[in-house]
Amino acid sequence: MPKQWYYVAIMMDLTPKLPITGQLLPYEQLLEARPAEQIDLVVIHCTELPDLAMAREYGERALYPSGTGNSGHYYIDRDGRIYQYVRPERTANHTRGYNPRSIGIEIVNVGRFPDWLDSRNQEMQEAYTEVQIAQLIALLNRLQGELPNLRYIAGHEDLDTAQVPASDSPDVLVFRKRDPGPKFPWRRVLAETRFTTLTP
Repeated sequence: MPKQWYYVAIMMDLTPKLPITGQLLPYEQLLEARPAEQIDLVVIHCTELPDLAMAREYGERALYPSGTGNSGHYYIDRDGRIYQYVRPERTANHTRGYNPRSIGIEIVNVGRFPDWLDSRNQEMQEAYTEVQIAQLIALLNRLQGELPNLRYIAGHEDLDTAQVPASDSPDVLVFRKRDPGPKFPWRRVLAETRFTTLTP
């Protein structure tokens, strides 16, 4: 075990236990390894899919020549259960331009599904459940105890601000990413953790 991750393992034993179900993606070992000290950012996403099963299906898809795909490190289902698809010591593909330094946390939420880029369907209607937010806060606090430089947090929509032609009207531009969206309780999350918002 590399030295830096040995110390992280010791710290994990001293933090309160948070039930996390390990379900590593089939290609997880193909993702680039990185030292713990490199990680200073958490990016909050929502899946924009109906359920965790479909999120898993999307995460397992191999999209790159390396045999890897797009996914977060952790997923939080509507009932608050937390699943780990990628370990922190591997770089997951979840936010363009920020992957090497970040942890991606996906919260199950329908978002704009199934017409993500339809200009008539840009409202994010589903509220996050109370248990999802409580578990997210617990996970964030645990990760800060495990990763020595982790201090920044941002939403996916804050870091990927690209606009593309709407699927229903090419003359209209819509944002590629809108998650976690206006229903996400940023004030509470920041008040109950020690993170600082990252300004790109």
